[in-house]
Amino acid sequence: MPADSEIVVGVARQNRNELWRVMVPLIIVVALAILPLVAGTYVGGIVTEILVFSILAMSLNLLIGYTGLFSFGHAAFFSLGAYTLILLNTIFGLNAWIGLLAGVMVATVGAVAIGYLCIKVSGVSFFMLTLAFSQMLFSIAVKWRDVTGGSDGVGGLKRPFFFGLDMAAPLHTYYFALLVFLASFWAIKRLVASPLGHSFIGIRENEGRMRALGYPVQSYKLLSFVLGGMMAGLGGTAYAFLNGFVSPDAAHWSLSGEVLIMVILGGMGTLVGPVVGAAVYLLLKNIISTHTDHWMLIVGIIFIACVLLFRDGIYGSLSNLLARKWSRR
Repeated sequence: MPADSEIVVGVARQNRNELWRVMVPLIIVVALAILPLVAGTYVGGIVTEILVFSILAMSLNLLIGYTGLFSFGHAAFFSLGAYTLILLNTIFGLNAWIGLLAGVMVATVGAVAIGYLCIKVSGVSFFMLTLAFSQMLFSIAVKWRDVTGGSDGVGGLKRPFFFGLDMAAPLHTYYFALLVFLASFWAIKRLVASPLGHSFIGIRENEGRMRALGYPVQSYKLLSFVLGGMMAGLGGTAYAFLNGFVSPDAAHWSLSGEVLIMVILGGMGTLVGPVVGAAVYLLLKNIISTHTDHWMLIVGIIFIACVLLFRDGIYGSLSNLLARKWSRR
């Protein structure tokens, strides 16, 4: 039996770890809440962009990191949500809150239709099929000029009031983005910890074994695809709500590639990794692009270096390192 001192040390270590698990997220949330009040509009705008694209990155991570579905057309659902909100508001005059809900619903329906066809294949075929559907929507956005505005995009969103607050104000849009981000993060966290989330992970780890155990793997894949598409649609509506504008770039394969980089950079299969990846990528993009037109080359070199040095992503590798150090104490 372990000595009393060892039991005391073990309990103290467990209490310390639990305290850190509670305090660190709380400190981060409080810091995000007061940031626009002390940092100014410019910094607040950058963090708002990070929050929105973190939602998109988390939604893609649900497919790639937790279910093992490597999609390269995730921008399709982002654009469906964004275009639905903008068009319903500018053409039909619907309230932006209704348009936001409609955007998420349209993205979900699109994910059901596209996912039903895509999950019939796997590997490279799945990867390319998702890309094809995304590029199809991009082509529609460019060619259907009378509705989408073509390559010029469409804007003019009339932002509503929320309990007397003008949602066109930068401070209010920041807090809107923060609330949507926190709600999305909480939902993903609960999903991953649920039996359904464990089923997704089981499919990623050993799809054949899950089939042998009697799990309806194809149905779970489709459900994961739909949930990821729904959350991407939420990110798209948040993007359109904040910017009041959307263009075909929201459906282009390059956006899917950027989000994929965010997920890999931060760490696939982790809750915080996509958020870290989105923050690092967008900060590098904003800082380096102000100094040189060749920012993509520099960001690419940094990305390659991070992949070589941090095999599990920046957050994944650092959290593993810290976990090993804490376990020794």
